[in-house]
Amino acid sequence: MTTHHLAAISPGPGQPLELRTRPTPQPGPNDLLIAVKSIALNPADHIMQDTGLFIPDTSYPTVQGFDLAGLVLEVGDAVPQNASLHPGTRIAAYSALVWKACSPDYGAFQERCLVPWQHAVILPDEDGHELTWNEAATLPVSVQVALSAWDAMGIPRPPAAAAAAAAATALPSTPDQIGKSQALLVWGASSSVGSMGVQTARLLCDSPTTPFAAVYATAGTPRSRAYVASLGADRIFDYHDPLTPREIVDTARKDGLTIRHCFLAMGQLAACRAVVGAFRGEDQVTGKIASAPPVPPDAGVVDDGAGVETVFVMPATEEAERLAQFREWLGSWLRESLGRGRIRPSPEGRVVGKGLGAVNAGLDELRRGVSCVKLVVEVAE
Repeated sequence: MTTHHLAAISPGPGQPLELRTRPTPQPGPNDLLIAVKSIALNPADHIMQDTGLFIPDTSYPTVQGFDLAGLVLEVGDAVPQNASLHPGTRIAAYSALVWKACSPDYGAFQERCLVPWQHAVILPDEDGHELTWNEAATLPVSVQVALSAWDAMGIPRPPAAAAAAAAATALPSTPDQIGKSQALLVWGASSSVGSMGVQTARLLCDSPTTPFAAVYATAGTPRSRAYVASLGADRIFDYHDPLTPREIVDTARKDGLTIRHCFLAMGQLAACRAVVGAFRGEDQVTGKIASAPPVPPDAGVVDDGAGVETVFVMPATEEAERLAQFREWLGSWLRESLGRGRIRPSPEGRVVGKGLGAVNAGLDELRRGVSCVKLVVEVAE
């Protein structure tokens, strides 16, 4: 086993990443040591690089990065055997960087990193089809944020097996499914977490045990709107149009539906409040918004006037609860859903370069803004 590896080091806030070698860590009792094959970039990555968000001053120099796919090299002594994680297992994972005080051992932007076993999903290889490393790297953050958004709003999630069985016998979905009275709204649906929000919302609508009949979504360009439709959205609106909130409300009423829940993947909180709040007067039920962007301090958690509760989407702060959440989101739900072909990596990945030297350029492109694409760096073959 090599004792050193290459990493894209963050020397301090506002500085470009630097390629350096660093010691390869040994896994702790509940860790996996991963040979990183591909990494995917997220907006949080360039925000952390620019501002030092989440990174204690004492942690610099450190290694950033959340989304990764790779090969298990070593397994900690306390990793349970029934987790089926062993050297040679293909996994994708959500790094535990921010929960490990930004220790460089846990950042994804390097050739070797540590991951808690609960943060990993074993990649399916059924029917001779394997996800590529690049495809797999796009999944962890987008799935975690989307699923935790529905959880934060108190929406029970049908098991993947039950959803698959229901979909296999269901007629094609329509916005007026019998016995269902609500639409789920995903604002900013062409973003990474938004596109997965659409897919997971579609599964909620397909389940006979939920009140949801349709997926409403917003996207900014004809191309992105067509892509969002291909993921399962029933109605798609242009978020650039200032009249869109009114149009969404009018459409829902014409469809005979109410909108009580909105996943704000990206965009303006005020627009989502306008939509969800419009249905407050019909039966005084408080609407809920789960926001992936941080909620402004002056927004308040509950706006009694509008009857809208807004929550910031974050995993639990208590470690045991967080690890259980990740085990459910990735190790259980995602693994089963991939194996059954219920979801696909979205948005599609685009390789911005090979080798860790391409990370800075990829983050620069991300700063300029992308839509309907997730930027990927191939770290190794």
